[in-house]
Amino acid sequence: MISDFIIWNASPEIFNFGSIALRWYGLLFALGFLVSQQILYYMFKKEGKPDKEVDSLTIYMVVATVLGARLGHVFFYQPEIIWQDPLGILLPFQFTPTFRFTGLQGLASHGAAIGILFALWLYARRRKVSYLGVLDRIVILVALTGAFIRLGNYFNSEIIGKPTNSSMGVVFVSHLTDAMTSPDGANTIVESVGIVRNNDMQPLPEGRVPLYVYVFFKQGVTEAQMRNYCTRQLKTYLTSLNEYFEEPSLQPTDFDFTIEKNGALTAKVRTWGIARHPAQLYESISSLLLFLFLFWYWSIKKGATPEGRIFGMFLIILWGLRFSYEFLKEVQVPFETRLPLNMGQFLSIPLFVAGVIILIRSYRRSVDTPAS
Repeated sequence: MISDFIIWNASPEIFNFGSIALRWYGLLFALGFLVSQQILYYMFKKEGKPDKEVDSLTIYMVVATVLGARLGHVFFYQPEIIWQDPLGILLPFQFTPTFRFTGLQGLASHGAAIGILFALWLYARRRKVSYLGVLDRIVILVALTGAFIRLGNYFNSEIIGKPTNSSMGVVFVSHLTDAMTSPDGANTIVESVGIVRNNDMQPLPEGRVPLYVYVFFKQGVTEAQMRNYCTRQLKTYLTSLNEYFEEPSLQPTDFDFTIEKNGALTAKVRTWGIARHPAQLYESISSLLLFLFLFWYWSIKKGATPEGRIFGMFLIILWGLRFSYEFLKEVQVPFETRLPLNMGQFLSIPLFVAGVIILIRSYRRSVDTPAS
């Protein structure tokens, strides 16, 4: 039974200017590349390579990651977008019901991996340098960037884990808060929202934990308006957000209310949240540790590191962990429920096998050849 859990209620947006919003995901995505670029400058300097190549490599990496991740998501998870909304594949906007900048929603790490492999092959061919040598350096930074990106997924409350009864469980409630405080329709009567654990009730199996949803209404809102909101609008939110809450749809909303000193009404709604594995954090922390390990390994020999050694270890560790973590994650698209393994696991297997082959070949070389 759950002894403790975390309620995650951070907004995915840092600030919002009308139709343009700065999101934590976008900031962390960009920060990952900026930090990686500075580390790459350091690595090139230590190996006596011209640092002007860092700028070129950064451009290759950014373009390959964004395009590869987006196209990978479309091809592997949502191919229907190709004929239903072809412009939506690469345009970071939505046009209905209103115009809004959304960023590229739906990115796949396996697609990013394929894009990076292809882009660096082009780079190595144009510069006439060792392909494996380039990969050995870049994957160190890919691990670091991946740590930033997965942290961004956590802020977005996406790529969630399966329900858990352990104290590692996280209840993702920001989607409810965002829905209730958006300036649309019935929400105009809501001043603010607070969500806390309900210590008066015991948790249930499968990660179900009792919560209080406090709805603070604006002054002047009548009791009838408050009751209508709780029994209809809030009920709709709770039942539709069934990945994050377990609200019985056939029972009336369980709530009571108080009248504040200023006359405003506050409703206290009892519902159930679903505590889940923070799979995004597992992957983020693992990627950070992988970066530290690979960077340490590179620092031992630097330019004399055997070709393919770091790249092979990266593929084995990253995609081996990814395969394992998928057992703790919910499926991303419905068709995965019919598969013995999910799409992420199927796509991880060839990358893991490639890593084994590359690492074995690296160790079998009778004479280690320094990377270019």
